[in-house]
This record gives sequence, C-alpha cells and structure tokens, in this order.
Amino acid sequence: MMASRFLELHILHNLPASRLNSNEDGEPKTLTYGNVVRACVSSQCWKHALRHTIEEHSHEYATRTRNLPYRLTKHLIGDGWPPDLAAFAAAEVARCAGPKGLAPGSDPQATATMLYLPADVLTGLAALCQTHRGVLTQAAKEAADRTPQTAPDTPPPAARKPAGKKRRTTPDTRLLPTADVNALLTDRTGTINLLGRMLTDIPGGTVSGTVDLAPAFSVHAADPQPDWFTAVEDWPRPGTSGSAHMDTAYFTTATLYRYACLNITDLQRNTGDLDHARRLTALFTEAFILSMPQAKRTSTAPHTLPHLVHYTIRDRRPVSYAPAFEPPVKAPRTGGYTAPAIQTLCAYAAATDRLLGTAQRHAHGYTSLDDGDLPLGTAHRGYDDLIATCTAAAFTPTPPPAAGSLDIPLLPAPAAAAS
Repeated sequence: MMASRFLELHILHNLPASRLNSNEDGEPKTLTYGNVVRACVSSQCWKHALRHTIEEHSHEYATRTRNLPYRLTKHLIGDGWPPDLAAFAAAEVARCAGPKGLAPGSDPQATATMLYLPADVLTGLAALCQTHRGVLTQAAKEAADRTPQTAPDTPPPAARKPAGKKRRTTPDTRLLPTADVNALLTDRTGTINLLGRMLTDIPGGTVSGTVDLAPAFSVHAADPQPDWFTAVEDWPRPGTSGSAHMDTAYFTTATLYRYACLNITDLQRNTGDLDHARRLTALFTEAFILSMPQAKRTSTAPHTLPHLVHYTIRDRRPVSYAPAFEPPVKAPRTGGYTAPAIQTLCAYAAATDRLLGTAQRHAHGYTSLDDGDLPLGTAHRGYDDLIATCTAAAFTPTPPPAAGSLDIPLLPAPAAAAS
C-alpha cells in the first residue's frame, strides 16, 4: 500500500468584532484550551463555507438533503407529469435504490438517510422515470385500484416493512433498474471527492474524505463581549419615544489559528484523474484561504484576509501546529496578538523540523501581509503565487530511493497516475 502525501495549510487570521459560529444559546462558540477560554469556529461551520466557495468557483454543485422524493416529484410535475404519478415515481426511485431501498422518513416524501448528491441528479432521475413511464403508470393505477385509501405517494405494498412474522421471499417487484438508480445516486462532484460522503444504503455510495479540517481557535484568551443595542421606533405614537426593540448580542475579537490538511494520495484515488486532482487541490487551497462563514455578516462585516498563510508538503503523516498555542499568546503593552502569534508559529515549526527532520518535508513556503522574511520556507508575493507553487509541489513525485533504502516513493510518475 502506497504511503500518503499531505498538503497542510496553517493560517493566522485576525478578525474584528464578529460571531461566525454560535452555540445553542446564540452566543459565540468557545472552547477551553491551555486553561483559558478561546474563541472557536467549528470545523463543520468553516467546512460549510469551504464547500460552497469551491462549488461557486468550479460551477459544480452538490446538495445535502432528505427531500429527494419531494424535489423529484416537483421536478416531474414541472415536466408535465400528473401529481399523483409524479409522487409515485419519486417514491419508486427511493424504493429501487440499493439492495433494500432508501427507507422513508417520518414524511413519506423524505428519506430517513441524509443524502449527498450532485445537484443535477434530478435531471438524470427524471429522464430515467420518463424512460419507464409506461411501467410506472400501469403500476400506479394497479396500486390505486388495490388500495384506494392509500396516498398516491405511498410505495407499493411490497416496499412496506412487514409486521409480525418475516414475509416469505417474493419476486422482485422493482419497477426501475436498480443499477441505473444507484449509478445516479452514487455519482460524485469535486466537493464529494474532497470532503467525502457516508452512504451505506447503496453499494459504492460511501466516499472517504480527503480533507481534515480542525476547529479554528483564538491563539489567546477571548471571552465573548456583550453588545447592547436598540432599534429606534420610526413611527412613535404621540407622547412616546425610544426604541421598538432592545436586546444584548455577543461577539468576539480574535486572532485565529486555522489548520487544514489535504491527503493528495487519497484525492488522486478518489478522482482517478491526475489533472482533476490538481484542479481540486488548487480550488481547495484558494477556498480555504479566502472562505468565510456568513453568520452575522451584515452586522459585523468581518471581511478580513488571513495575515499569514504557511503551507507544507509533507510525506508519511501530517503535523498540526495547534500545540504551539496551548500556552495562550500574550500581547505586548502597545501591540496586538498577531505579531507574537507569528513568532510562536515560527518557533514551533522549527521545533517540529528538529524533531522530525526535514527528509519527509517535500516543500514549504508562506505569504504574509508583513514584508519581513520568515523562517517558513519560500516567500511568495501573494496568494496566487503560493497556490500555484504548493499545488505543483504537491504533485511532484518523490525521487527514487537510494539503493538499499526502505523508503517507498509516495506518488507515482504522472503518466502512471493518469492511466
């Protein structure tokens, strides 16, 4: 089995008053690390922003949904199908997926399983239904005649789970070819190849994710800060004045450490195409640098750029620099947290090189809002230069090992990878 290569991104990102991620009480999410409270943005929150940024740039969209039968019903009705037949066909699609079908949720036009699908899957499923419309029409009529009290979007009796004793084996009554349904539901987009998909109901539906994304956290102590506000009453009644609404919101200010790791080897395996993997790597790198969760955007405008972006192309295993900030960074009397955070990150990177050595660090570099040189590898003028360079380095094959070495090349030659 081939060992893996990793592209790692370490980012220091200064944010003014913001609330990118809230807890169940509507307050900024926090965590305790190094015995102090830190501002936190969960990996799920930033991954959501990352996914949509990649899709907008690639014009290739995916959707997470339980409402496939409902949306397919609406799509078929839009194509001119009678509502009852459209609902029956959509239910039949779910029934014909996988070896046992997709179980319905509490709503008969929803699935119990959350699906992660290409957004254009409805077009393919509608075409499949159209191909088999005659069979679906006849089966829907027979089902209506057999059980007139049953809603038209209810699957045929054979699809229902039997009560009591196990039902005897009966002939397969599926009306649509399962292989065709499965092929449409297990199709992939770039973000599915990057972020993975859990779909055990259909063989081949699960895709191992290639991106590891850590929760972002402040490198210093950061308690939520209250913001008491009022909304002025613009149409006051005679003799009254003041506000129509008063409340207290909370926000945080922070210099965040953000970390993500992309398994280049697994991405090539997922895509099966070297050029596609390269494009996705560049898209992922750009999106992780520039994406921003949108919570409270209109009232905080946290549209800042990362102050420092540092990448490493590392063989064998990834290394997060998060422990560098387990002791909270202290700001000098006349300065902020960003400058000492950069010094802390540089010192930890040097300590990592001392412990691991640099034989497995294939490449490294950085770009920063500051002009000074940093001991973090190649200095890049800006994000575009960094993205192009680290993407190229990530796909540069490891030189052949010396005679007698136990090292295994991490990436195949380009011709072999593209075949």
